[in-house]
Amino acid sequence: MANPGFAPPKLKDFILTEKLGSGTYASVYKAFRKATDINWNADNREAVAVKVVSKKSLNKSSMENLLTEIEILKTVRHPNIVQLKDFQWDSENIYLIMEWCSGGDLSRFIRSRRILPESVARRCLQQIACALQFLHERNIAHLDLKPQNMLLSGNLLKLGDFGFAQYMSICEELRGSPLYMAPEIICKKHYDARVDLWSVGVILYEALFGRAPFASRSFAELEEKIRSAKPVEIPAGVRVSAECRDLLLRLLDRDPNTRISFHEFFLHPFIDLEHSPSAESLGKAKALVLLAVEKDEAGERAAALSLYCSALQHFVPALHYETDRQKKEVLRQKVNQYVSRAEELKALVRSDNRISFEEARSSRKILTEMSRDHPRLLAALEVASVAVAREESGAEDYETLDLYQQSLGEMLLALAAESQGRRREHLHSEIKSLMSRAEYLKELIKMREAQTDESLKKDSSAESVRSCTLLCTMTTHSSTARVYYWTSPIQQSLMSLLPFTHCLLSFDSAVSDPPKKSFMRSFSDASVNVSLSWSDMALLQTNHTEP
Repeated sequence: MANPGFAPPKLKDFILTEKLGSGTYASVYKAFRKATDINWNADNREAVAVKVVSKKSLNKSSMENLLTEIEILKTVRHPNIVQLKDFQWDSENIYLIMEWCSGGDLSRFIRSRRILPESVARRCLQQIACALQFLHERNIAHLDLKPQNMLLSGNLLKLGDFGFAQYMSICEELRGSPLYMAPEIICKKHYDARVDLWSVGVILYEALFGRAPFASRSFAELEEKIRSAKPVEIPAGVRVSAECRDLLLRLLDRDPNTRISFHEFFLHPFIDLEHSPSAESLGKAKALVLLAVEKDEAGERAAALSLYCSALQHFVPALHYETDRQKKEVLRQKVNQYVSRAEELKALVRSDNRISFEEARSSRKILTEMSRDHPRLLAALEVASVAVAREESGAEDYETLDLYQQSLGEMLLALAAESQGRRREHLHSEIKSLMSRAEYLKELIKMREAQTDESLKKDSSAESVRSCTLLCTMTTHSSTARVYYWTSPIQQSLMSLLPFTHCLLSFDSAVSDPPKKSFMRSFSDASVNVSLSWSDMALLQTNHTEP
């Protein structure tokens, strides 16, 4: 509420009401535009936020910050960036008239829920990434990203407070909020736009775990943690997906030179900008669901299920993008029908797979007997048996999925080194079977999370199955390419992305090493289109069809 002892300033065309907050040189008020015609309705009057900057409180530095903020906000227009509607001034103050965001800030949203489900944190991060990509394309760095500067308006998250923002360059001036400040700002005194990536990591960490990674009781304690060389760790006993863990640890890399790049960040599967809400979302969804219905009517259950799930990945963003309530409700009913059909197909596909799973059990026993001289492979098979037993007993959870991932990692390495023969054939078959089970389990977990997420009750299909993606790490040396399938931190990222049963990796002829070529041939029964760019992290988008 407004403090009755201090009346808000007067501003032409606006009525300033309650004070929302104040800082070093500015206060923010909620305001309403004054009536301009006889048809004006008090219930429909336009609300805005007015940032009131006292001229006498400005020094040279703060004046430069203010001018930068005005310059940037005048030129940027994006759904995830708070809009500057106008600015005015008088003898005492400068007024920035901003878009009104009725949901408060992200900091309050997190505190009210203590922690956010990963699915909600992902949606928030996706919108932050959309805004950052827009700014990055225009060579703009924010430099003060924190939950307090991120405002909620309906389903939208919007970046605000560009007082420290600037066009990208090397900086030596201290900028930002200490809790969200990248280590290089404190330790090296010079930095660049990559500090925004660190801040995003801190925000994601706080959303998931309820506190920032360097939360401290004093600035001295905070500075000590920032200067420490100890890597940031995920809190023990807290379950996050491997995709989320991989992104979080790469964002919170203390060294800006090894920290995830903006390019890698925007392509990361946890962000999944391909499925962010946009005007194109509905069209993509409709095209996919038409194909799904065709496959469904033709009795091709597995193909139909895959297409329904792909369509849902665009339908849910379309729901978030739609602002008309009536259209949104009609669309939601359609989406719920497709979700129901996808659930029915999942049960049917699972039933269809039972016979093949029984055959796989018999094959696993034979492979176990053939692997007595291979301790690591034998151990991997034992882990796989535990995973299968857990799943069949009803433990369809992340722990079971992790067991599948561990066993598959070792088996892939063993397959790469295995010579031609019966054991290789059985190992190949076992890997395909386990990948199929792990894929199905991950789909089940994702859909269950979406259905139980309180914040997504109306859009319970938001966490439908994700598209087929394989994450690899690659390095090139002269004419050869090395493929590392199980090296930390990719260990968890690689095998968490299992929406494929068979995989063919077609590499450049530069790959001449026989074991690697043999490994690639072992997946030759797949139908996969792969486009590779030689970089430290390559996302291989696969177009999977049933054999």
